Amino acid sequence: MRKNFGSQSWLFPMPVLIVATYDENGNPDAMNAAWGGIHDTNQIGVCIDPGHKTAANLQKTGAFTVSIGDAEHVVECDYVGIVSGNNVPDKFAQAGFHAVKSEFVNAPIIAELPMTLECKLLSYDVKTGCATGEIVNISAADTILDADGNISLEKFTPICFNPVNHTYTALGKTVGKAFEAGKILK
Repeated sequence: MRKNFGSQSWLFPMPVLIVATYDENGNPDAMNAAWGGIHDTNQIGVCIDPGHKTAANLQKTGAFTVSIGDAEHVVECDYVGIVSGNNVPDKFAQAGFHAVKSEFVNAPIIAELPMTLECKLLSYDVKTGCATGEIVNISAADTILDADGNISLEKFTPICFNPVNHTYTALGKTVGKAFEAGKILK
C-alpha cells in the first residue's frame, strides 16, 4: 500500500544550502536555500526568489558561494533563512558568521561552515528564480578531512531539510559502498 501526495516540491533528502554573496559595498549576505542541487558536471542550480537581496547581489557581482549547512550550526543556518537581508542589513553578522573572501570568486566563504562550493554565476532567470553557477572550487576545512585528505562524514555532519514536517535532520551513518554494494547481485 502507498499513499499519494500529489504534485509536491519534495525530494529526500533536501540539502540545506547556504548561499553567500557580497553586496555593492562589499558587505556579506547569506540565505538558506533548500531548493537546489548539482545541475550538471561542474554546475549547481539554486532557486533564489528575485526579491531576495542575495538574488540582486549575485546578479551584480557574478559570483556566489554555497556552503553546506551542518548540525553544529543549525540555528545560524535557520536564522539566515527566516530573516531577510532587505530588512536586516547585518544578518550575516547577526547569525554569528564570519566572512573569508574566496580566492576564486567575488563572494564570501562562511568560516563557520566547513564545506563550500565557490561559484561563478552562469545565468539567473528572474521568472523562475533559478541561479546556475559554475563550480570553480570546492573548499573544506581541515577539521572534516580524513587521514587521506578527503571529506569525511564521520567528521562532518551535514543537515537536510524535511519539507513535509519542516525539520532539519543530521545525516551520518554509512550503509554501503557506492559502486560496490550492488556487485553481489551480478
